[in-house]
Amino acid sequence: MLLLQQPGRKLTVEEIADKFGVSRRTIFRDFNALQEINVPVTWDKYAGYGVMPGYKVPPLMFTSKELATILVGLNFVKSQVDKQLVEDASGVELKIKNVLPDELKDFMSSLESRTIVDPYLKFGGEKKEGGDWYLLSSAIAQKKRVEFSYTTKEGEKSTRKVDPYILVFYEDHWNMIGKSHLRGETRNFILDRIENIRILEEKIKLEKDIDVEGLIFRSDDTSQIVRVQVEKKIWGRFRANLPAKIFKSEEKIPKIIQVSFRFDNLDFLNEWLLQFGTGIKIESPKELKEKRVALLKKMFEQ
Repeated sequence: MLLLQQPGRKLTVEEIADKFGVSRRTIFRDFNALQEINVPVTWDKYAGYGVMPGYKVPPLMFTSKELATILVGLNFVKSQVDKQLVEDASGVELKIKNVLPDELKDFMSSLESRTIVDPYLKFGGEKKEGGDWYLLSSAIAQKKRVEFSYTTKEGEKSTRKVDPYILVFYEDHWNMIGKSHLRGETRNFILDRIENIRILEEKIKLEKDIDVEGLIFRSDDTSQIVRVQVEKKIWGRFRANLPAKIFKSEEKIPKIIQVSFRFDNLDFLNEWLLQFGTGIKIESPKELKEKRVALLKKMFEQ
């Protein structure tokens, strides 16, 4: 019922069957069951199935498992460095508690202080103002251009006009990726460096659907092919946290995986790789190997 109520689109029987992993016959039986309880399922031969506009599903009740899932999500948001996100998550949690029956309210309260997501960020990270993620998400949803004041890492401030594409969370900060009209390039903007956001009335014209993976892992002429050897015991952690897309990996030596990817900031990558200690061996480029030697020498001298 919730799937059919999504605004802006209708669904075919095939799409619904694929979504739930069942047969077309099962979906038709479900439609019959919905009509028997007076849910106004509609059908259009060109668009598919939906629910009559204005129909609302009766209030839902959460199971304890669903509630625990919501709590984990809220605790993740409350651990963020963005002060506004933390406050909004606390407000959502309060509203949920107010409508729960006593037994589920007690269950949620007992889990609240004992389910910790990312403790180092939650207890150690400084909460910051700035970078209104909600305004940016609204602009993305409406496909509208935004204008804001942006401060670079060098401290230079300027006004930017940007077509916002996606919001991305990287470890301890939020980024907005979009097309900058300053140079006509796709750029990353760190949210806590963004101020005075205005949603403009100018609509974004997209020639094709947004390639989210391509935006996050994009490479250009400044990127270099990097090859490293990774010990198998740390392979899972390395692969899960690598800020790049691996295009080749193979076990050439027992318990050693050779990995290839592209990266455009060797100084950042050099420092990032140090967390894995001797579990990583750099094969190429030569410049990255030289940077590692220089960094280790500088650390030893300090």
